[in-house]
Amino acid sequence: MTKVVVIGAAGRMGQRLVTNIVNSEDLELAGAIEWSGSPMLGIDAASVAGLQPCGVEITTDVDAATKNADAIIDFSTGSVIENATTAAANGCSVTIGTTALGDEGRDGLLRLADSGAKIVFASNMSVGVNLLFHLTQQVSAILDDEYDIEIVEMHHNQKLDSPSGTAVTLGERACEGRGVEYNDVIVHGREGIVGKRPQGEIGMHGVRGGDVVGDHTVMFATNGERLELTHKASSRDTFAKGALRSVRWLSKVENAGLYDMQDVLNLR
Repeated sequence: MTKVVVIGAAGRMGQRLVTNIVNSEDLELAGAIEWSGSPMLGIDAASVAGLQPCGVEITTDVDAATKNADAIIDFSTGSVIENATTAAANGCSVTIGTTALGDEGRDGLLRLADSGAKIVFASNMSVGVNLLFHLTQQVSAILDDEYDIEIVEMHHNQKLDSPSGTAVTLGERACEGRGVEYNDVIVHGREGIVGKRPQGEIGMHGVRGGDVVGDHTVMFATNGERLELTHKASSRDTFAKGALRSVRWLSKVENAGLYDMQDVLNLR
């Protein structure tokens, strides 16, 4: 059994992770972490997720939890690099699904991987979304800039960041396919008299409303036709199952490194 610690265990994603781990045959919930102000501290993590108690209470002590574990999964928005550093020092692999990490955070993960940690970091853990990343780069490489690219994402009204990390990754994959720099071509929304659309521009648009888990569409439009690549998530379990797949993959990887779901799914 692979022993897993969930960081952010009382959150919406954390509860789905706990549920999927408890219900799995090859994974065991070894720890559940929340921030110091959480009202869920001291409560059984499985109970918080709506299951029968499993004997793992939610705490704040990442060090103690990871000393008896094999892996962590972190979808939190808190001390992601610090959590990963502590977990790696205790011999755990690290799976991170936090979307708003930024360049500094990614650099921190690279340094950690260089020092011997095994890490999977992805803006989206969904298998379907990662196939969408792959297809977006392929299609962008095939269709030249006669095809206008627009990226539209929609999420629930409680989401803090915009555009979503997934939409940013889609933009990056489109740019890689086109051989252009992200910051040179991405335009975030349009307002007023903006003039004709420049050739080669890539539009990025964020929509918020209701309880939408996550919708992403990449449009390739030219005179006479339009191709759309779309992924719609109806349950957070799609992200949880992808994270568990990452944990299983990391348990078999021999070399330290910073990986992503493209590696997990063998899409390189």
